Parts: sequence; C-alpha cells; structure tokens
Amino acid sequence: MPSAKTTEKHDLIAAYRRDDKDSGSPEVQIALLTERIKHLTEHLRTARHDNSSRRGLLMMVGQRRRLLAYLHQKSPERYQAVLGRLGLRR
Repeated sequence: MPSAKTTEKHDLIAAYRRDDKDSGSPEVQIALLTERIKHLTEHLRTARHDNSSRRGLLMMVGQRRRLLAYLHQKSPERYQAVLGRLGLRR
C-alpha cells in the first residue's frame, strides 16, 4: 500500500500534467516544489535553528524560480496559468 505522501504526490502530478504520460513538465515540477516548500516552511516555524533544512528550502525556492523563469520565457500563457493555480505572486 502506498504511503499518504506517495498518493498526494500522484494526485499533484495528475492535477498538473499536460497529458497522460507527463510527469516532468515544468508545471508538474513547480507544483511539486511548491508543496515541498510549504511543508518545509511549516517545519521551520517550529525548528528555528534547523539551518540545514533552511538551506534546502532556499535551494528549492531557487530551483522553482529558475523553472518559473524558463516557463515564462517559453510559454507566458502557461506561466500565468501556473501562477494562478498555485496562488504564487510574481
């Protein structure tokens, strides 16, 4: 039986994929990173001195920024759609 995290991840991929076999498009990657960023942000609210997790969070935020920049360059309408669906500011 898959864990709750695995099913959540599959649901997220299913929601953001562009076709049936898609699992690595920028939209999917951005959605997965956003979930991980939210989770880690909540963890850091209680564990203020967890600097290794903070570094990981900053690296994820940078990766998401690069993916968003790529998507904005390649397809501005898909970029706007992802921002709207995830509720991100830019």
